[in-house]
Amino acid sequence: MVRKFTNNKTIIIAEAGVNHNGDITLAKKLIDVAKNAGADFVKFQSFKTENLVKKSNSQFKMLKKLEISENDTINLIKYCKKKKINFLSTPFDLESLKFLFKKKIFNIKISSGEITHLELLKQVAKRANKIFISTGMSNLPEIQLAIKTLNDNGAYKKKITVLHCHTSYPTMLKDVNLLAMMTIKNKLKVNVGYSDHTLNNETAIAAVALGAKVIEKHITLSRKLIGPDHKASMEPDKFKKFVALIRNTEKLMGSSIKRPSKIEIKMRKKVRKSVVARRNIYKGEVFTVKNTICKRPEGGISSKNWSKVIGKKSKFNFRTDDQIKL
Repeated sequence: MVRKFTNNKTIIIAEAGVNHNGDITLAKKLIDVAKNAGADFVKFQSFKTENLVKKSNSQFKMLKKLEISENDTINLIKYCKKKKINFLSTPFDLESLKFLFKKKIFNIKISSGEITHLELLKQVAKRANKIFISTGMSNLPEIQLAIKTLNDNGAYKKKITVLHCHTSYPTMLKDVNLLAMMTIKNKLKVNVGYSDHTLNNETAIAAVALGAKVIEKHITLSRKLIGPDHKASMEPDKFKKFVALIRNTEKLMGSSIKRPSKIEIKMRKKVRKSVVARRNIYKGEVFTVKNTICKRPEGGISSKNWSKVIGKKSKFNFRTDDQIKL
């Protein structure tokens, strides 16, 4: 079954993006990679090149080759259902968003480049169930405006996760600025995550430790493939380890409650101390620091109450190392 989402679990998005190079067979292999690694979503990009860039733009020919047709998108949605992994896409134009909604895709990712495309945000807000919005190249007022636009058009904050990121592929560690994620969380009172374009595991682990609810990472079959994002992406084996590290980080983060675990309670009985007789003590003798001592295990009068024992008269005879009772 597709994994259900809980508040204490990190949603992991495997960003296939355009790393399929326009090949539907390659795209399905990327879905397999995401599923085998344990990701929650596999994400693609939905766009009509003519609606995205001017024909005179140097990116036009490249993007046209990377465009996925509507029929191929339907094929990928069906393949994700078969593989039991959530399909996610980033629409770059209103026509593509309308198509996704028509095909009952209501989990939407908004790219960093579209954060100021307010009409797109308005339309996303009206029907989307989950909204992930990247914030590369943005300042806080721009993010605030985007969130307000989503809120004003029906998308409440509980539907939204704001992803801190840096729009360079790959991102250098000096540019990560992970504490900005916390500023977004604290200032805007929203769930936050991190869209990771670095070449290491540590950034995502640190983000999860700081409270990221979502981690997004580019995947590829090979970093040697030709295309704009392959070099900043993770190959299958490394991505599987990446997911495992995040799941381990979730485990070690635990909860905010400080209390002993079941194992610690058992251990506590062995290593905490009780008040015992330092030597033979006879009935009527006064307990002092010279004839009593605190030793393991727990079970008698706790060592924290030793001072309450001192000065009292013994009602019993005790042999050396007997636990004292009053």
